[in-house]
Amino acid sequence: MSHLRLHFRPVGRSAAFFDLDKTVIAKSSALAFGRPFYRDGLISRRDVVKSAYAQLMFRLGGAGDEHAMARTRDYLAALCKGWRVEQVQQIVAETLDELINPYVYAEAATLISEHQAAGRDVVLVSASGEEMVRPIGALLGITDVIATRMSIVDGRYSGEIEFYAAGPNKVVGVRKMAAERGYDLGDCYAYSDSASDLPLLESVGHPSAVNPDRALRRAALENTWPILEFRNPIPLGRRLRGGPAVPVAAALGVGVGAAIALSIYARHRRSRAEV
Repeated sequence: MSHLRLHFRPVGRSAAFFDLDKTVIAKSSALAFGRPFYRDGLISRRDVVKSAYAQLMFRLGGAGDEHAMARTRDYLAALCKGWRVEQVQQIVAETLDELINPYVYAEAATLISEHQAAGRDVVLVSASGEEMVRPIGALLGITDVIATRMSIVDGRYSGEIEFYAAGPNKVVGVRKMAAERGYDLGDCYAYSDSASDLPLLESVGHPSAVNPDRALRRAALENTWPILEFRNPIPLGRRLRGGPAVPVAAALGVGVGAAIALSIYARHRRSRAEV
């Protein structure tokens, strides 16, 4: 397979919005910190299981399950109530290299670099807390994030959520940033693995599905969106030592071709059925 890089033409004011979990990193960012949170007494074993279950239920609910999103949001708020913000930030800083760095998809890192080289802003958009997402962004050279923001009183989480960056709410954050910075969303890009992010993908002119779940793959095929398969988590240190370029262009081409071909085939089947 040729090691081609994907090159975007230089642009004016534009952005590429990346979901985080299973799109940029090969795991859940929130659940990744479960072990150190448990070790430091912030959560119990039962909390670890319930957190995983709540996230799974939200993801399985897809784009339109507002009840699942609300339950997950409320559970998150109750779970974090009383935590010291400084303690959470310290845990994330101390464990980031161990828990996140080895799981960054090399293909995602290459794609992010290509967008930045084209003069496009890159934004991480994640339902995980800002205290987790911002350091992960810094690891990738990304300063802009749209993430869940918890209300803080006297240095502790109050149990209220100021902004829950999940499902349709991601679009709220994206449109607010676009209005502030003058982005034309028709010229912007978005990447996600989950059908819960269909509103995000539909809000930009250049959506792509990355490692898509079944519902998102179906939507991508119907809309002939590119489908990207990221399979190579590589620690940042190895990427900086000049390892082989990741064939993002090849993956993109295969995704577009497969989407178009399958879409044409599906339409052909429907046409024959109507005869």
